[in-house]
Amino acid sequence: MKPVSIGLLGLGTVGQGVANILLRNSAEIERRTGRPIRVTRAAVRNQAKAEALALDIDITTDADSIVSDPDIDIVCEAMGGEEPALQLLHKAIANGKHVVTANKALIAVHGNELLEAARDSNVSVSYESAVAGGIPIIKALREGLAANRIQWLAGIINGTGNFILSEMAEKGRSFADVLAEAQALGYAEADPTFDVEGIDAAHKLAIMASVAFGMPLQFDAVYTEGISHVTREDVEFADELGYRIKHLGLARKRQDGVELRVHPTLIPEKRLLANVNGVMNAVLVHGDAVGPTLYYGAGAGSEPTGSAMVADIIDAVRCLHAEPAHRVPMLAFQDDALSSHVMLDTPDYLSAYYLRLHALDQPGVLATVTDIFGKLGISIEAIMQKEPAMADSGEAADESGEVPIVPIILLTRRVREGLIEQAIDRIQALTTITQPVTRIRVESL
Repeated sequence: MKPVSIGLLGLGTVGQGVANILLRNSAEIERRTGRPIRVTRAAVRNQAKAEALALDIDITTDADSIVSDPDIDIVCEAMGGEEPALQLLHKAIANGKHVVTANKALIAVHGNELLEAARDSNVSVSYESAVAGGIPIIKALREGLAANRIQWLAGIINGTGNFILSEMAEKGRSFADVLAEAQALGYAEADPTFDVEGIDAAHKLAIMASVAFGMPLQFDAVYTEGISHVTREDVEFADELGYRIKHLGLARKRQDGVELRVHPTLIPEKRLLANVNGVMNAVLVHGDAVGPTLYYGAGAGSEPTGSAMVADIIDAVRCLHAEPAHRVPMLAFQDDALSSHVMLDTPDYLSAYYLRLHALDQPGVLATVTDIFGKLGISIEAIMQKEPAMADSGEAADESGEVPIVPIILLTRRVREGLIEQAIDRIQALTTITQPVTRIRVESL
């Protein structure tokens, strides 16, 4: 049978992983599909560098020629960025080609228009590798858990942020110190904003939530908060309270709407998700029938991500001659059954909270703070008061007459975020509070 021809857009880290896996495992893959699959052409920026790889692939710098080539059956995009990738995929779809992409930003931001174009052209857009690297979380949500109403999912879905927080917890290092090492190791870009400020994770969360809840992609609805303000002090206090701080992506479907949020989160140390360290990723999904299920693995890298792309290629090969009605829907639910859920704003989020205050060591300060919580109806789970330090020197209090500063840590019970914001505003208005209040959400999962 005629081999299926793959056109690669990009032959960098991920593109090479795809090419190597298809070559190395060609016999095994053909047993699964009934047809051989070959990468025949690849579009690159640096032709000489690509040709030095000595792959049996036609190399070109003209990406448009790939998406317009009538002999190419499936276009596999691994170039990254929104442009020119978006226009190239639109052209590939218009030319009747199935598309496989690892481009999370492209799917999260422009996915609705790409999927609509694919439906109009009776082709598919597959994006397993856009979320959590080699972990097959999209297939699990779309197929393996299809019998369930997904109630919520939570994931550590950015390896850079997880590496930084793991190092801070395990070795007591500062955020800036670990970030510099992550950049030296190649885990973080020279501009690490997408990773440490949560944008990368927000892209992935938007995609997972859409598949889980059967709704259009809504990246703009994801609340995003980074980890650059997390201190060693917070990591140490969390540990004393029995928690780990993780940069968590959380999607929760409630009766009154959907929460989509990415932020630092205290997770009980006994939870499996709290013990995912280094650059690894993990996603916890809670379905009404199956309960909690955990998916763990490498969230990036040449062959882990290439593995997910090749799995999508295999699915696309199986669908080459299948009627659209016989394919798994691209967003898991039938196109006419997608629903626009209410997206909840931050004041309506429900969570517990870790609050760190710095207060003057004077009688009645703690009573005033707890009175604020009481009047707002916020229950306190735990209070921890640390040893005082001098406001100007940072040393332990002495007999100089200066009033020392006391770190106070409070854990609240689950409450609406709008009430916590009111409490923080009132606490920061007190003359006895010397610094802005640090707030980190707490999720028991």
